[in-house]
Amino acid sequence: MELMANGVRYHIEVAGEEALPVLVLLHGFTGSTATWKTVIEKWSDYQIVAIDLIGHGQTESPTDESRYAMERQLDDLDFIFEEMKLENFTLLGYSMGGRTALAYACEFPDRIDQLILESASPGLKSEAARQERRKRDTQLATNILNDGLEQFVETWENIPLFDSQKSLPESVRKQVQQERLVQSTVGLANSLKSMGTGSQRSYWDCLSELKMPVLLITGKLDPKFCAIAREMQELLPNAEHRIISAGHAIHVEKPAEFATMVMEQINGINEED
Repeated sequence: MELMANGVRYHIEVAGEEALPVLVLLHGFTGSTATWKTVIEKWSDYQIVAIDLIGHGQTESPTDESRYAMERQLDDLDFIFEEMKLENFTLLGYSMGGRTALAYACEFPDRIDQLILESASPGLKSEAARQERRKRDTQLATNILNDGLEQFVETWENIPLFDSQKSLPESVRKQVQQERLVQSTVGLANSLKSMGTGSQRSYWDCLSELKMPVLLITGKLDPKFCAIAREMQELLPNAEHRIISAGHAIHVEKPAEFATMVMEQINGINEED
């Protein structure tokens, strides 16, 4: 379905009966609703609402950089949830989508029953770190616009963060690559510049106020985000941290384990039961 939110047309995919518990999915940078295809098949007991974030997938890619600011993305999401009459749902986000999901939970905590964050962070703590990241992201955005999508994707899929994906079956790697190659250069560039880790505010100070259950999922082969999740868990009042033998994109690398872990969280099943 397509839905206008504050002047931007969003692409949203809905699966499952309305009476079922709702699970909202937010993809990562260079991703789209397509990233969830394999795991959605395992979640037939839920109503799935997968959203293409601004500048990604089939959602519009405005030329105005300021339209991509995290605060405006959160307002768009809240508008979408209001229009779809969604409340008391589970919000799941991966990487950039995880930052977005956490930011939404901090700004609109009453809508969410529980939060599931896959390889996500609350942002960078210091202004100096954010400034350095903004410089890097601006340069990367310039490269995307100047050199084109194919060259960017070739560079992006070879960064150390995705090393573990090189051992995946070729068919899976091709699917991930194709998802990246159909993106908008303007959308990705503006997303980096205005919604990147360097541009958003830090949400570290919000963690202690989040009362809903939070599940942090990270990959054993992704030590940076495992460390971030451990630090987040210490600050969150009601959080669990689970580690899967995978890299950054756990839902791509270990879809069955990831899907089961999410189901257990939603159903309130603990590993000890």
